[in-house]
Amino acid sequence: MSGYDMTDSYNSYRSIDLEAKAAAASPYELVLVLFDGLLDELARARGHIEHKRFQQKGQSLEKCLNILNGLNGALDYEGGGEVVQGIARLYDYCIYRLSDVSVTLSLEGLDEVVHLLGTLREGWEGVSATRR
Repeated sequence: MSGYDMTDSYNSYRSIDLEAKAAAASPYELVLVLFDGLLDELARARGHIEHKRFQQKGQSLEKCLNILNGLNGALDYEGGGEVVQGIARLYDYCIYRLSDVSVTLSLEGLDEVVHLLGTLREGWEGVSATRR
C-alpha cells in the first residue's frame, strides 16, 4: 500500500464542496446545507454502529452534536417567539437522544432523530423556498 487513503480524499472533497455551497448560500440555504451534512453524518453513524466501528461512531456523533449545537446557537431567540423556542427544544431533545445513542448504540434512537430532523429540514426548505 502506498499510504493513499480513499477516505481521506473523499473527506477532503466533501469539505471543499461544503465550503463552496456555504459560501454561495443565503442564511436559509446555509441552514439546509447544515441539515444535509447532519443527515449524511447520521447515516454514517448508523453504518458505524451496524459494523461495530465504535471509534468512527463516536467521531460521527460528535460531528452531529457540534452541528446541532451550532444550529441551536444560531437561533434568534428574541425575534423568533414560540416557534424558535419549539425548534430549540427539538434540537435539545435530539442532542439528548444522540448522547444516549452514543452509549446504548440504539438504532431506534438514531432513527428517531433522523425522522425528527428530516421533518424539520422540510420545514426549513419551505421557508427557504418562500424567501427566493
